[in-house]
Amino acid sequence: MLHRIISAHDGVMRTRTLIDLGISRHRIVQAVSAGRLVRVRHGWVALPDADPGLVYAARTGLVLSCVTEARRLQCWVRDRDPQHFAVPRPGAERRPEGATLHYRRPLIPREPFALVDRVENVLWLISHCQPHEDAVAAWDSALRRRLIDRRRLERLPLDRAARRVLADTSPFSDSGLESYVRIRLKWMRVRLVWQAWLHGHRVDLLIGERLVLQIDGADHTGAQRTSDIEHDAELRLLGYTVIRVGYEQVMSRWPEVQALIMEAVAQGLHLAHA
Repeated sequence: MLHRIISAHDGVMRTRTLIDLGISRHRIVQAVSAGRLVRVRHGWVALPDADPGLVYAARTGLVLSCVTEARRLQCWVRDRDPQHFAVPRPGAERRPEGATLHYRRPLIPREPFALVDRVENVLWLISHCQPHEDAVAAWDSALRRRLIDRRRLERLPLDRAARRVLADTSPFSDSGLESYVRIRLKWMRVRLVWQAWLHGHRVDLLIGERLVLQIDGADHTGAQRTSDIEHDAELRLLGYTVIRVGYEQVMSRWPEVQALIMEAVAQGLHLAHA
């Protein structure tokens, strides 16, 4: 019963909560002594295999938030970021070495002793913490995974920075990479159709009528890649120009990619010729 209760709370709980649920203090002490529970800090226990992030939050008196919690939610986040925490009770927190602490007031009040932030607060902090492109990619990812509804976000008291991020989100980004490309190409005065359906397959971006941009993620391998390459060949035979770029090109060599697209447009490769 004790294991089941703590498992239902993601493996980390306050001893006070356990006692309120009818678990005696003596039984908790016995479980700790037997190694079935780990004492995280005074007033907190965890299962031995509990999520290290949650254990860390309980130990430091912080709340997993911003890009750290977004990563736990499997949203798009750049890997370069250290741990990010929200501070629920300023003055009582412990500062982990190298971590970023956020003191900004949450959009939605946090429950007392919460270890993870609500997704609304996570996105709110990201909009103020991360570069605009990174923030849009994270918001796109949360919306794509249906962790939050766009209409709910629109009704929240967002400030200018968050409103700007929300305005640049799109339901048509199939990956974080597409979010970056969409923002970087929105200035172009040509027709851009994301996730266009062409001859039996979706393509990431159709520019004009005949220029296709395909964006491969870092894990774009195997049968999917083979199928996409075959479709590229079919499109070329049908008169389309296909440009395929990868993660490293988008994230580290974007000027080269943009120059390639601009030259293709300058040559009229995006136009349907009679």
